[in-house]
Amino acid sequence: MEQMLRNLWSRLTAWMHSPERSEQASQATRKAKDAVRDLRGSDAGRKAESAVRDLRDSDAARKAESAMRDLRNSETARNLETAAKDFGRELRDGEVGRKAKDALRDLRDGDAGRKAKQALRELGNKPRD
Repeated sequence: MEQMLRNLWSRLTAWMHSPERSEQASQATRKAKDAVRDLRGSDAGRKAESAVRDLRDSDAARKAESAMRDLRNSETARNLETAAKDFGRELRDGEVGRKAKDALRDLRDGDAGRKAKQALRELGNKPRD
């Protein structure tokens, strides 16, 4: 098995460093760059860039940015953030969190948990083909 892996690894590294592969990569890179250059220079590409620029600079975009800024800075957003923090703290430190931790501890330390650990250990020691 080890010899097979070494052989595969050596063939892979030889291929990665081969001049043919490097030429293939160079050709693919050139083709991709040419395609992007052609797209940018085409009429459709210029129209798309113009449309995106117009959309970004439009009144609607400025209004949306302003609305998002106002929403982030609003009292409702601050209240929501506080409520989420309180919920997380209650879940972690409150009665629900303690019960969940106890249940997980019981599961881990119980008969089912021990059997699962043993099965995982046996799986890890099983010889592979």
